[in-house]
Amino acid sequence: MRIRIDKGVCIGAGQCALTAPKVFTQDDDGFSELRPGHETDAADPLVREAARVCPVQAITVEDAAE
Repeated sequence: MRIRIDKGVCIGAGQCALTAPKVFTQDDDGFSELRPGHETDAADPLVREAARVCPVQAITVEDAAE
């Protein structure tokens, strides 16, 4: 599984970092980014919850085959 963040859509609300802080953080400008080494942690149920609570749906969780 793979996590994607659409940087063109992200508004920096920070809900992802609050929901799954081991996987998401915010860059210097306040926008969402993955913590190093967590690009494939999509199996963590908190990652799917972070994608669900994103107010602009900037996060997608995909199967590796997609």
